[in-house]
Amino acid sequence: MNDEFKLDFQVRDYECDMQGVVNNAVYQNYLEHTRHEFLKSLGLDFAELTRQGVNLVVVRAELDYKSPLKSGDRFWIGTRLERISPLRLAFHQDICREPDGAPVLKARIIGTALGDRGRPRLPRQIAEALGG
Repeated sequence: MNDEFKLDFQVRDYECDMQGVVNNAVYQNYLEHTRHEFLKSLGLDFAELTRQGVNLVVVRAELDYKSPLKSGDRFWIGTRLERISPLRLAFHQDICREPDGAPVLKARIIGTALGDRGRPRLPRQIAEALGG
């Protein structure tokens, strides 16, 4: 498993629902943005991979909500990557509120890469970025 990658955020008003907390679907956006930035930190550009015919896709998303975020809250997302099979990767992601570090959400996102024929494959550049 790779070292943890962290990215900081702040909740914007429009991300909240009528109860005044972040809408559950918005957390998926936060997590996805962090995964894209994490891949960039490994030298992998999501958009460039797509142009090359490599489509990174989520095949399973497990999200455990612990406590809500509200407008103006600051938080960070930690991401660790684990190769769980020759063709699948697991992103372990934690959202924690600042400044107390209270857990907000714990996620396990399973992904793979699809080639130009729509079949799973892990391209060389991804395997190399993962250290093998």
